[in-house]
Amino acid sequence: MSDARFDVRRVVPRDAIPSVDDPEGVPAAAYEGDPDDDVVAVTVEGRARAYPVRYLHYHEIVNDELGGIPVAVTWCPLCGSAVVYDRRAETVDAEDADLDDEDGLPETLTFGVSGKLADDDLVMYDRETGTEWKQSLGRALSGVLAGASLRVLPAGVTTMARFREAHPDGDVLAPPGGESEAAGDGDDPEPVDYDEAPYERYFEAEGFGLGAHRGTGGRSWDRTDLDPKAVVLGVERGGDALGFPLPRVEAAGGVVTATVGGASVVVFADEGIHAFADPGYEWRATPAGFRADRPDGTGALYDGATGRPVDAPAAHTGESGGAAAEPLERVPSRRLFAFAWQDDHGADAFYEP
Repeated sequence: MSDARFDVRRVVPRDAIPSVDDPEGVPAAAYEGDPDDDVVAVTVEGRARAYPVRYLHYHEIVNDELGGIPVAVTWCPLCGSAVVYDRRAETVDAEDADLDDEDGLPETLTFGVSGKLADDDLVMYDRETGTEWKQSLGRALSGVLAGASLRVLPAGVTTMARFREAHPDGDVLAPPGGESEAAGDGDDPEPVDYDEAPYERYFEAEGFGLGAHRGTGGRSWDRTDLDPKAVVLGVERGGDALGFPLPRVEAAGGVVTATVGGASVVVFADEGIHAFADPGYEWRATPAGFRADRPDGTGALYDGATGRPVDAPAAHTGESGGAAAEPLERVPSRRLFAFAWQDDHGADAFYEP
């Protein structure tokens, strides 16, 4: 069984880009990089950890455990795609998989970099069954679990400074070190230097995909309303998928609301793009944060990157003395470029104001 929608091809040898399988964390305050460095911020069962994108360029997958939950922090530089998955086999949706004995699955999956791309997206493989998975979609393309899907966990891409502010007791992935194919121009792994930026030119160029990265020509893009590398936050619930392009959210004043799979979500543009469950408030942007006007006539001010009430007393109690403002619940989402979201879900799966 395979998914024929995608052109799967080998680009480099398997594990030439090494996953991080024994990650170590250090206090966030000890991070030696730039405070403005982008990080994938994950909080599971009260445990918060940041994964710097400048490390992920060279490893693409971190097999970690937070709060007792095994997670896979995944990153595809070509797609700008950051997605965090639950690695427990019990959470895998295998309804569409061709399995004879689901009880024979391993308890936990461990992911590596296959060296293949599906169109221009990272193809992961799990070491327990050899199944190959499309990273941005979390769907098994071929192998024992073909047709199965991984469960997405809530996560956000923000700056190291914002992560430290929100999680003063959190930690950050320590530099894994070693060698990676991404560190050199050839297919063989070379020593990693995390101060280098191997994809900087690609991010700034107009083209997209492997050809654009290697300078051999990019793919075509036939729409004018969105740049192919516009940042999109994709939300999937109840079989529905809706991608929120960052430029459209910014043009709408920095905050939009929508319904996805019957659930109300609010999306903020605040040093990135972030989605939370919407309690049914009326939202507007202010210089101090995002103002929520609540049905009881009170108001509260929120940080759009964390979903937490801003720490002024009036924000917590409501200007008219109503109930204290509660933190918003971050919804599972995928951060990626517009072309990758369109590859996975089609041209009509984008938010329209």
